[in-house]
Amino acid sequence: GGIFAVTGALALGGIALVAFAVPAASPAATPAAGDGRRRTPLRHVLLDSDLMRLNYGIFALHLAMMAMFVVLPVALVERLELPLAQHWKVYLPVVLVSFAVMMPPLNWAERNGRLRLVFLTSIVVLLAVSVGYAIEPRSLVLFTVLLLAFFVGFNLLEALLPSLVSRLAPADARGTALGVYTTTQSLGLFAGGLAGGWIAARWGAAAVFGFSAALMATWFLVAHGATRWGRPKTQLEEQ
Repeated sequence: GGIFAVTGALALGGIALVAFAVPAASPAATPAAGDGRRRTPLRHVLLDSDLMRLNYGIFALHLAMMAMFVVLPVALVERLELPLAQHWKVYLPVVLVSFAVMMPPLNWAERNGRLRLVFLTSIVVLLAVSVGYAIEPRSLVLFTVLLLAFFVGFNLLEALLPSLVSRLAPADARGTALGVYTTTQSLGLFAGGLAGGWIAARWGAAAVFGFSAALMATWFLVAHGATRWGRPKTQLEEQ
């Protein structure tokens, strides 16, 4: 009940932010319909090769995350004998530390134009974590270290993906591109829960992590072929 109450409060806070804190767009930024300007068709957004790679990436990322978290809590209870009510003592520190760890490489990549390196390295980290969990570690320390590595990689990709979508999409179709991206993300969440439960029921938890590893390996190959990675932020944009 508390989780749903917090979710509802955050939703109301989001409504208030949009209604009162977000400045209105200038007329120049929102041209009227029929003004004669040619707009990017939806099919061009859907078929842009680099945007397709990013959309596949967010789908794969959330599919893997949801599939893994179908079985990770069970492993904590059954293999490491940590009661469900105590799981927050693992999750909360890991998530907080992961945010601190992810910021230096993210800032370095933005300033130096090394987004490709950090992006691909983060996918490799998630691949390594999946393999690590597939061997079913029986140490809580190792389990926590793997979880920290997972969230560092996950948070880096979660930050980079929408940024790259907005940079690579045509200027008049950024909203459309981000809408497609968000829809793909939601489909990944749904598919991940479905796939994780189905695989675990038939072949066990190790198979779920093997599936995640294969998914990350496929994503690495897809992302490796991208031709556009945006540009470094200028000092003015950082300010």
